[in-house]
Amino acid sequence: MKLVTLLLALCLCVSAFSQSTNIEGSSYLFTKIAHLDATPVESQGKTSTCWSFSGLSFFESELIRKGSKNPSILSEMYVVRKSYENKADKFIRMDGKINFAEGGAFHDIPWVIKHYGIVPYDVYNGLNGSATYDHAEMFEVLNGAVQGTLKYLQNSNNGISSNWKASVNGILDAYIGKDISSFDYKGKKYTPKSYAAEIGLNMDEYVSLTSFTNHDNYSKCQLAIPDNYNWGDSYNVGLDDLMTVCEHALKNGYTLAWGADVSEKGFSFKNGIALVPENPATIQVVGKDNKGYNDAGADKVSNAFMNPVKEIAVDAALRQNGYDNKTTTDDHGMHIVGLYKDQNGVKYLLVKNSWGTNNFPQGYLYVSEQYFRYKTINIYLHKSGIPSEISKKLRL
Repeated sequence: MKLVTLLLALCLCVSAFSQSTNIEGSSYLFTKIAHLDATPVESQGKTSTCWSFSGLSFFESELIRKGSKNPSILSEMYVVRKSYENKADKFIRMDGKINFAEGGAFHDIPWVIKHYGIVPYDVYNGLNGSATYDHAEMFEVLNGAVQGTLKYLQNSNNGISSNWKASVNGILDAYIGKDISSFDYKGKKYTPKSYAAEIGLNMDEYVSLTSFTNHDNYSKCQLAIPDNYNWGDSYNVGLDDLMTVCEHALKNGYTLAWGADVSEKGFSFKNGIALVPENPATIQVVGKDNKGYNDAGADKVSNAFMNPVKEIAVDAALRQNGYDNKTTTDDHGMHIVGLYKDQNGVKYLLVKNSWGTNNFPQGYLYVSEQYFRYKTINIYLHKSGIPSEISKKLRL
């Protein structure tokens, strides 16, 4: 049913976004500078798998960019499943000294595609009989199995057998669905690897960029965040370069996956906007965000969500301070598909979220340039979307 709905939406318009403001009654008026196509907004439900939803949304836009008129809707849960297998293996090999959690990073997707391939959503939806995604119980059971294996290992003089891996796979089978080695799709027979080859995305053409002063500019680094369990590399650039790359990519047809902190008072999916007001006291917060940031979270009220206000001017020092004191953390993955400006000329990025469509911009939100500068963890994009002068400095 979901695939039929998605394909119908694609046939009508790949990107159905049409709002020019963030919420009904708002005086914000956004004008398009660049707006790129994306597949329909989905919901990650009660899971912390934003990285898979946003990352695959990004790759689906890449299929559109490369000429697909009817891009495949790719299986987020196939990526999640294979990532869990990898996380569990690495957790035991590292004697529990790395993170084992629901979260992940954008480079986990190319890792899965390179090692296992990919499948369409219609072949592996991961719901396994459920109407929506909810991994709370599954993760508790899975974590219990992995932690139990670690405890046995720590108390054993003879190591462990390989049977624990079968128990992990059995849990994943029960909650997400049995692993898939071959399938029929649109009249052809595939394996996950042959399907990945057919859609034609080269995972080596994509890179992660970040901007922190504790790393040398134009060099590779590994972000010290818990969800980087795969030890993926990013290229470090200056803060102005990071914004330049984002704008250049969008103006030249390239979308970006975006990892960011969304715990700021100024981030409000319900109000369709994210910004950093000079006076944050104007934002009233009722309730709190979910631990996994898998829905709109707390209720936030502010005149800043209804009328343009002056924002903090974010520089590299302010940004670094947030990272160092842990007020900027790797909360959420999203998909940047557009560049807009408000009536005062302030630039905003149009961001596709994975919390469903229950807000005025129908699952999207406008993110101010200052919020992007302040709270970005990393961006992920095709190498060709990077300006040549920056690309040369990175030796890409």
